[in-house]
Amino acid sequence: MATFEAVCDAFARQARYCDEHGSPFTARLLRGLTQVMREGEPALQAVASWHGEPMLDALPLRVAGALHALVLEGCAPELTRHYPGGGEGLDETALSRVAVAALKAYPQVLADYLASPPQTNEVGRAAVLVGGFMTIAAHTQLPLRTLELGASAGLNLRWNGYRYRFGDSVIGEVSSPLELTPAWHGDLPPPAWPVVATSAACDQFPVDISDAAQRQRLRSYVWADQSLRLQQLDAALSAACRQPPLVEQVDAAAWIERQLHESLPEGVATVVYHTIFWTYLNADAQERIARAICTAGRVATAAAPLAWLRFEIGDFRNHPRLLLSVWPGPQDIHLADAQAHGNEIFWHGAAVDELLRTAPRHGAPATSLTIDHFGESP
Repeated sequence: MATFEAVCDAFARQARYCDEHGSPFTARLLRGLTQVMREGEPALQAVASWHGEPMLDALPLRVAGALHALVLEGCAPELTRHYPGGGEGLDETALSRVAVAALKAYPQVLADYLASPPQTNEVGRAAVLVGGFMTIAAHTQLPLRTLELGASAGLNLRWNGYRYRFGDSVIGEVSSPLELTPAWHGDLPPPAWPVVATSAACDQFPVDISDAAQRQRLRSYVWADQSLRLQQLDAALSAACRQPPLVEQVDAAAWIERQLHESLPEGVATVVYHTIFWTYLNADAQERIARAICTAGRVATAAAPLAWLRFEIGDFRNHPRLLLSVWPGPQDIHLADAQAHGNEIFWHGAAVDELLRTAPRHGAPATSLTIDHFGESP
């Protein structure tokens, strides 16, 4: 069982992270809840006496998600009145009292959220990934076979169906209902819009977006004062509900071992990718996944290359990094740093230029790009 101080430390760390990532309301909420836990609030006893690893288990986000769910469902009018958009901001102490009153009125909601890990599908991270996919397309000049680990609802499996506005340029599917507009720093990615030959994904607990309750649960984990993130999620869900992505329910290590066990298919570049996923794995799962990828990489060829694209946290003091490894070719190419939700991207064009300059290109000529894929904004 975690110590009470470990629980309080997790709430403090998450509050700092929320402050640093543009969610002062969630930070204020978590700090206030920490204080009432220290006062021995019975409604939070299950939180204060947590049996797992509070930070690894995302315990603060489970509690914040439960409260946001009550607001989204309209169950707690007094709490809703003090949430963003409700018109009345409260200090940490007063806000925590209103939050605790809501949890007392609906104890089963908190119990349900504590019973399972948070499931998010941060679609803004597609804006980070797309530069990596374009780099792989330019490097290999092959269609892509994409394999996503920890895909949740599969919304980032559809990255090639979204529209991206990077500065004055528009990239991607211009007819998409979702446009991602991160602050972009540096040169643009190489102008090679990828052709996706096949795509597949797995998650231990996939979200079925055809189920309204599961869609609402996804929405509840968006920080309540970040309306743009919620709008982006809603747009992606609206598009995906017409043809829900297929996400296989299976352990990620077992799945990728199976996917890469056979010879890599020729004529496509196989790309394994994931976003803010690695830190939630235990050491054994990390080792199995890395071994499966590196073993497959040793038999990769120019006609059947392999890439590993990952957007992951190195430490909580710095932005997550977008790293790329390619076989045959160099490993651990640092493509970009980016805000965790994809709001701001710092592209490392020199690393990409070096990859494209020194490594051979393979396969058929790259797909030529039209204004629909890589053009100046109107």
